[in-house]
Amino acid sequence: MNEYVGPANSIHGSSDGVIISAHDYGARGPTIIFCHATGFHGRYWDPICKQLSSDFHCVSLDFRGHGNSSLPLGTSLSWVGMAEDLLSVVDQLDLDPALAVGHSMGASSILLAEQIRPSTFKAAWLFEPIVISPTTFTEKNSKGGTLAASARKRKEIFASREEAYQRYASRPPFSSVDSDALWAYVNYGFSDHDEGVILKCRGEIEAQVFESSVTSIYANLATVDTLVTVAAGGDKEGPAQIAPIVADELPNGRFRLFEEYTHFAPMEDPNFIAAEIRNELMGTLYRIYTL
Repeated sequence: MNEYVGPANSIHGSSDGVIISAHDYGARGPTIIFCHATGFHGRYWDPICKQLSSDFHCVSLDFRGHGNSSLPLGTSLSWVGMAEDLLSVVDQLDLDPALAVGHSMGASSILLAEQIRPSTFKAAWLFEPIVISPTTFTEKNSKGGTLAASARKRKEIFASREEAYQRYASRPPFSSVDSDALWAYVNYGFSDHDEGVILKCRGEIEAQVFESSVTSIYANLATVDTLVTVAAGGDKEGPAQIAPIVADELPNGRFRLFEEYTHFAPMEDPNFIAAEIRNELMGTLYRIYTL
C-alpha cells in the first residue's frame, strides 16, 4: 500500500440537484474520463491512471450516491442519471470530445451518454458493460434482484480501513485483486464514523442501482457511431458473455477477450489493463487522425 499524492478534486452540478465529485490526475495528452462500476468510486482507478499519466490526461468521477458525490433525498438512481452525471463533468471540465473508459455500470453509462448526445467521445474502452436486451430483462431482473439482496446485507461499518481491507482481501471477489487497487477502493470508499469507518456507498444505494438497469441501451446500440473496444474476462456467464454481442451490435465495435481475468479485471491487474487501454486508445487515435 504505497503512499500516493492523489489527484485534484473538483465538484460539478448534475441533474436532480446532484453534486458530482471529479478527480483530475493532471498531465498532458488526450483526455480520458474513467467511469466506475456500481458500488465503487472514481479513485479505484488510481493505479491505472498513474500508469497512463505519461501519455494521457486522466479524469475520473464518482457517480451519484458513490464516493464523494451527493444523493439528495428522493433522487433517482436511474442509469440515465448516471449518464447525465458523466455529461455534466464532460461539459463543466470542457472535456468534449474526450476518450472514455468504463467498467460494468460505468461502461454502460458511457454508451448511454453517447446515445443521449452523439459524438461526445472520440473513442471508448469498455470492460463488460451491463447491457440487457428486452427479451432477457425478466431473467436479468432475477439476477439483479440477487445482487440487490446481497448488497442490502453488506457489512457497512468496520473498526478501521485496515480492518475493512483485511476482510475484503481474505475472500472473493477481492481476494484476487491487486493490493494497491484494493487499498484505493477501501481508503476512498469509506468515511469516518463514530464506530470506526462506514461505506460511502451504502448497501441500499447499491441495491437500488442494481434494480434500476435499463433495456434502452441495447435497443439503441446501432446509434453509437464512435469507435468502441468492448473487453471481457473469462467468466462463463453474466456480462462476459454479453460483451461480444455488444461489440457486434455496435457499428464500430471491436471485441477483446482476456480469459484469465474475471469481471474485476481492472482491479485484478491494473498494469495489464492500463497497457491494453494505452494500446487500444493510441491505436484508435492513430486511425482517427490518419484515415
